[in-house]
Amino acid sequence: MTVKVRRQRPRRRVFWALVAVLLADLLALSDTLAVMSVDLGSESMKVAIVKPGVPMEIVLNKESRRKTPVIVTLKENERFFGDSAASMAIKNPKATLRYFQHLLGKQADNPHVALYQARFPEHELTFDPQRQTVHFQISPQLQFSPEEVLGMVLNYSRSLAEDFAEQPIKDAVITVPVFFNQAERRAVLQAARMAGLKVLQLINDNTATALSYGVFRRKDINTTAQNIMFYDMGSGSTVCTIVTYQMVKTKEAGMQPQLQIRGVGFDRTLGGLEMELRLREHLAGLFNEQRKGQRAKDVRENPRAMAKLLREANRLKTVLSANADHMAQIEGLMDDVDFKAKVTRVEFEELCADLFERVPGPVQQALQSAEMSLDEIEQVILVGGATRVPKVQEVLLKAVGKEELGKNINADEAAAMGAVYQAAALSKAFKVKPFVVRDAVVYPILVEFTREVEEEPGVHSLKHNKRVLFSRMGPYPQRKVITFNRYSHDFNFHINYGDLGFLGPEDLRVFGSQNLTTVKLKGVGDSFKKYPDYESKGIKAHFNLDESGVLSLDRVESVFETLVEDSPEEESTLTKLGNTISSLFGGGTTPDAKENGTDTVQEEEESPAEGSKDEPGEQVELKEEAEAPVEDGSQPLPPEPKGDAAPEGEKATEKENGDKSEAQKPSEKAEAGPEGIAPAPEGEKKQKPARKQRMVEEIGVELVVLDLPDLPEDKLAQSVQKLQDLTLRDLEKQEREKAANSLEAFIFETQDKLYQPEYQEVSTEEQREEISGKLSAASTWWNGSSPSSPRMLKEKLAELRKLCQGLFFRVEERKKWPERLSALDNLLNHSSMFLKGARLIPEMDQIFTEVEMTTLEKVINETWAWKNATLAEQAKLPATEKPVLLSKDIEAKMMALDREVQYLLNKAKFTKPRPRPKDKNGTRAEPPLNASASDQGEKVILPAGQTEDAEPISEPEKVETGSEPGDTEPLELGGPGAEPEQKEQLTGQKRPLKNDEL
Repeated sequence: MTVKVRRQRPRRRVFWALVAVLLADLLALSDTLAVMSVDLGSESMKVAIVKPGVPMEIVLNKESRRKTPVIVTLKENERFFGDSAASMAIKNPKATLRYFQHLLGKQADNPHVALYQARFPEHELTFDPQRQTVHFQISPQLQFSPEEVLGMVLNYSRSLAEDFAEQPIKDAVITVPVFFNQAERRAVLQAARMAGLKVLQLINDNTATALSYGVFRRKDINTTAQNIMFYDMGSGSTVCTIVTYQMVKTKEAGMQPQLQIRGVGFDRTLGGLEMELRLREHLAGLFNEQRKGQRAKDVRENPRAMAKLLREANRLKTVLSANADHMAQIEGLMDDVDFKAKVTRVEFEELCADLFERVPGPVQQALQSAEMSLDEIEQVILVGGATRVPKVQEVLLKAVGKEELGKNINADEAAAMGAVYQAAALSKAFKVKPFVVRDAVVYPILVEFTREVEEEPGVHSLKHNKRVLFSRMGPYPQRKVITFNRYSHDFNFHINYGDLGFLGPEDLRVFGSQNLTTVKLKGVGDSFKKYPDYESKGIKAHFNLDESGVLSLDRVESVFETLVEDSPEEESTLTKLGNTISSLFGGGTTPDAKENGTDTVQEEEESPAEGSKDEPGEQVELKEEAEAPVEDGSQPLPPEPKGDAAPEGEKATEKENGDKSEAQKPSEKAEAGPEGIAPAPEGEKKQKPARKQRMVEEIGVELVVLDLPDLPEDKLAQSVQKLQDLTLRDLEKQEREKAANSLEAFIFETQDKLYQPEYQEVSTEEQREEISGKLSAASTWWNGSSPSSPRMLKEKLAELRKLCQGLFFRVEERKKWPERLSALDNLLNHSSMFLKGARLIPEMDQIFTEVEMTTLEKVINETWAWKNATLAEQAKLPATEKPVLLSKDIEAKMMALDREVQYLLNKAKFTKPRPRPKDKNGTRAEPPLNASASDQGEKVILPAGQTEDAEPISEPEKVETGSEPGDTEPLELGGPGAEPEQKEQLTGQKRPLKNDEL
């Protein structure tokens, strides 16, 4: 027995462990079910949520608008967001930050930093010597990085979503421009960490738009590929995307719709903002001309005036999209001088002529990257606010050669809706219909390394090699493995961007550093010393380009193999139990098997046959995809040999793949033997051949970031704390404003009530003067110069309410008296009439006992007496004293009386009629003389021989109470005054009749 119990304990532990894991998952899901998306545009953002019962809804902000300006105003003691910050841009332009996303992930020497400074000269930018990035210097005490400002905006977007969803939210999908490189994407992720958001994915805004389009047109997608072009011109940039929709077969869910990004083209600075800046410059010139002879200053030197002009330019651009001309006008533009000027659409188009010439550029880039022609594009769909400009549509329509442009998508909200659909798909709390998304790599990434080679005996030289990890327009997310075969000591390699020739010279300068990371490996030589008898299978570096498009080096391993003899001993009980537990938790496979089973890993290897005649240069082997290009300047890869003449590099890869299968299924391989060889005879099966054993040694990795160093953890923690302190300060401010508003409203309302007749009737002159004096003192204290804390304001409000409590109570009681007393009189009259009718029931048909009727009569009399006595006592008291007639006492008396009446009514409802006694002739006795005609008409005569236990009538007799329509409804059954035998009737069950009731 002991052995059996011991063997079962681990299984019980496993079972309870599984239960605990499931419960933990359920509890975690029940805490926060809602997810959100944030479509971060240059000018405005759209927030969407999904929660149980609310599928894919755009969040309304505090002004009940569906989009919120991405603007932050930072002062010493307060912050403003959205529309509030936009209104502050005129009063305090230096402290109002907008379009700061253009500075994310950029160093001080980037051309975009200089462009931002030229566009918004009111902002003072300082430089971080450690990261060479910029900061906004609001004041000597206040400075913020672009990541911190974005973190504030993301935190504000979450507060909007939480208010709308009425529950906390942590999981989010955030849109980013497709042209964001690694440094810019990491900057967004750091900003989200500062805001305390868990980013499920950074999704490209063009991909989110394409997903939204496909989700709402799922029925139109079939096995025939459909190529759709999305032209998105927003405020800050323009992106053109070619997307292919098609039904594909998946392993998990069968045939499902898929979108694949085929081509992308973009212009970082072509957008509505540049048009508005041109208009602002034009309006400034008109204003200067109007004041030319007045020796006035240039309006461009006044930040407030320029902020007003930019706001008017934004409005003017929108109006001119629908009108041929419009009058621009600003009151008090500068020095209390009004500005008014007429601007036509023709003038606007002339100002932006060079911008309109750049409209077809992204279209050509997208077609080139997709290797497609315009004839293959079925439809061109407009996205983004700037596409509403008529000239943009005219130029684009001519460029694409279509009959018309598609406008069948919400240009403002499509990206937010697609992103929130992706958020629901990634969240564990929701189940959505699958939609396969295959995004594309815009910037290729490669690995570079240098190795010493011996071309001739005694002649050594360095050879530079390049391996493309992720090619341009290749799909992601994706994992890849590159194997270094010729290293037995520590070495370095570099991760850089690939060929960026598709970018122009100016775009390359804006792009920044083309070098990503230098990887320094430590421990390679030690791993070879640790396994001297093993054969090296190379140094394997595992790379991951995740769903957000962010590259990471997961790990680097040194892999060795050797031949070992299979042990003939059977597995121990402990080993079997361990395998059982592993299978319960989804284990039981080797790391290599798990990797190959979950991810499509593409592996690249160096060729071991260095410098051989058959294999000049470096050879690249891919497991599941076509060969990658070689960019090291050597000869191109030779064609794949046929038959047995495979190159050694390929053999190495095939050998390694075979080794992995051996490690997973050694017994199967032993039985089956090599491919194409007949199985061994029966006698040879008993002797198992040697199998290969793999050993993996982790290699130390040191990363040197070259494009833009991430914030150190201590600096990041400081930024998180800084934003948290600002949020707490804002919450305290909101609480103080709420408490101050409540106190102010109470003071004004009470001061007004003191002059109303109903309040003067129940108070003396001295009482009103005392209350008025305290209210005036509180108002003076609240309006004082020193700000009060929310706690002090709440205490002051509670003090004033306590002071006025007696006055308000007397007024409220007098308001309630007429209604309550009228209801009590009606109930007393109806109860008296009911009692009178109950006493008139003949003795033979009487269903109420004398005790029950006496109890009801007693309650009626006591209630009458209480009412008369209380009214008389109240009449003697002055109106300024606390009343003795209270509404709650009236309600209590009504409930007690109504309880007794309802008890008798329910007894009458559930009591069966008694049978009549028979005379000698077998007929029933005549009814008593005092029985009314109505009583005789309502009697039910039972057939002869039927007893009292027969089925009751469907509608019980009604006891006449003399009541009229509109009587008070019953409140409850049974009361404290009910007799024990009365309590039995509350259950609706029969009880035996007593002798005195027959």
